Amino acid sequence: MAELERRTLLKGSIGVAALGASAVALKYGFNTPDQKQDPSKCFAKDQSATDKRLVYSNWPEYIDEDDKGYTSTLTQFEKDTGIKVRYTADVNDNNEFFAKVKNQLGTCSSSKRDLFALTDWMAARMIQVGWIQKLDPSKVPNLHANIIDSLAKPEWDPKRDYSAPWQSGLTGIAYNKKKVGEIKSFSDLITRKDLKGRVSLLTEMRDTMGFMLLIDGADPENFTDSEWQKALDRLKKAKGDGQFRSFTGNDYVQDLAAGNVLACEAWSGDIANAGDDNLVWVPPEEGIIIWADNMLIPNLATHKANAEEWINYYYEPEVAAKLADYNSYICPVKGAQEAMEKVNPDNVHNELIFPTEKTLSQTHRFMALDEAQMRTYEGDFADVTGA
Repeated sequence: MAELERRTLLKGSIGVAALGASAVALKYGFNTPDQKQDPSKCFAKDQSATDKRLVYSNWPEYIDEDDKGYTSTLTQFEKDTGIKVRYTADVNDNNEFFAKVKNQLGTCSSSKRDLFALTDWMAARMIQVGWIQKLDPSKVPNLHANIIDSLAKPEWDPKRDYSAPWQSGLTGIAYNKKKVGEIKSFSDLITRKDLKGRVSLLTEMRDTMGFMLLIDGADPENFTDSEWQKALDRLKKAKGDGQFRSFTGNDYVQDLAAGNVLACEAWSGDIANAGDDNLVWVPPEEGIIIWADNMLIPNLATHKANAEEWINYYYEPEVAAKLADYNSYICPVKGAQEAMEKVNPDNVHNELIFPTEKTLSQTHRFMALDEAQMRTYEGDFADVTGA
C-alpha cells in the first residue's frame, strides 16, 4: 500500500496516494506485535457528555487567533458548543511528535490528548497499528458531505473512517528579500555562493529528496536506485560545501525573519502567516509539492465526542473559509471558496487556498516505497542530515 509524507503529495485531481513510513517508525517497531493495538479494545470511557473539554495538538501557525474586533474560529467554537479547548502547537515535525507519544500509544496508555494532526504517511502508520479511534460517521456528517474530492479517498483510509484533513499546503522555497536577491529554483538554493551557510532544508525526507530528484531531471514518482544515489550525492556535496545552516521542522521562520537564514525550503502557509513582508514564498522552477495534515483521535482519548464535534464544526464551509483566510493554507472543504466571498473577496482566487488545475498540474508525488527501500532511503537521508 502506498503511503504519504508531510506534507501529503497530490497531483492534479488524481487524489491522495500514501507514500511510505519513516525510518523512525521502523526503528521503534511500528510493525512489531508488541506495538500493535486493537482500537476496539484500547479505548477509554467517553466523558464528553459531562466534561466539556478537548485537548488538541497541532502544528504552529495553523489556526486563527482572537484580535481587536475579530473572534477566532476556536473562540466561536467554544461559545457555540460550551466545549473548552486546550489547543497546543506542539507538533513541529512528524518524527519528533511520534517520539513524544510512541511509548504511550504503543502500550495502550493515554497520550493525554483527544486529537492531534499529523501528515498522511504518519497518520497511515498510526492507523495501521491500531493507535487511532474510528470516527462515528453520524457525528461528523459535514466531513463526509464536504471534503474535497482530491482528499476524500486516500488508499490508507479510503472511507475517511479514522481521519479528517485539517489543511493542505504547498512546499517550495522562501527567501528574505531584504537580505538577498530573488531565488527562483531549488538548484539556486543549494548552489548559490551568496547563500552559503545560510540555507535551511526540511527534515521531511520526501519533501527534500523530491526536490533533489527533480534537480537532476528524475521523476520523484518513478526513480531508480542510481537516480536516488545521484540526488543524495548532490545533497551530500552541498552539505559538505557548507551550504546549509540546518535541517529543520516547522521552526525555520524565525531564522529567516532574523536573517540567520537567507533562504530555505518552506511550507507556503508558514510564510503567508509570518506577518513579514520581507519574506517571500515562491514555487521552485523544478515543480511544486503539495501536502495535507489529518486530524486523528488517539486511543484512550477521554473526549472523543467533543473531538468529533470539533471536526464537524471545521467542515462547515463558512468556518473553513474563515480559517483559510487567516492561515492561507489549501482548504479541504467544499463550498469554502463560495463562502470566502463574504469572508474576504480578495482571497476567492488565492491559489494558496484554492489552487487551480494548472497549479496542481505542476505538483509531484514521491514514489511508493517497500519496507526495504524505506529503511535504505530514510537511513541514507539521516546519514546526510544528521538526524
